[in-house]
Amino acid sequence: MADYTELKTKIKKHEGYRDHIYLDSLSIRTFGYGHMVLDTDDLTEGVNYPIEVAEEYFEKDFSIAVSDAEKLIGDIKLNHVQKCCIIQMVYQLGLPRTSKFKKMWKALEEGDALTASAEILDSRWHTQTPGRCEEVAEEMAGSTL
Repeated sequence: MADYTELKTKIKKHEGYRDHIYLDSLSIRTFGYGHMVLDTDDLTEGVNYPIEVAEEYFEKDFSIAVSDAEKLIGDIKLNHVQKCCIIQMVYQLGLPRTSKFKKMWKALEEGDALTASAEILDSRWHTQTPGRCEEVAEEMAGSTL
């Protein structure tokens, strides 16, 4: 299995940490490191949880993001940096929204990381979280070096 230690640190930095349920910028109930609170979660509003609880949810969410990214990538040949870019996108946006980057996927199939990077920037995601999106796009663009 690939080493994702650095990627996990990066995602946690971008997500930030809160020990309680809060509404994110899109008014979605969120906890810990960007975990979207589901009705099936054993979390209660108004409770401050120890960081270990957030770490458990993060590890589950990260595993799902890796699995979903692998489904999207399929047989496309990507290097580790490119795969990490896709995992970051899936962690924040989810599989359905990441799958909608049709021109990015086409560029990746053709081995064109620069065009894939440009397509990442040409998105609603870029207007919602520009700094994070630009960082992922920059990593994607530099992944061919």
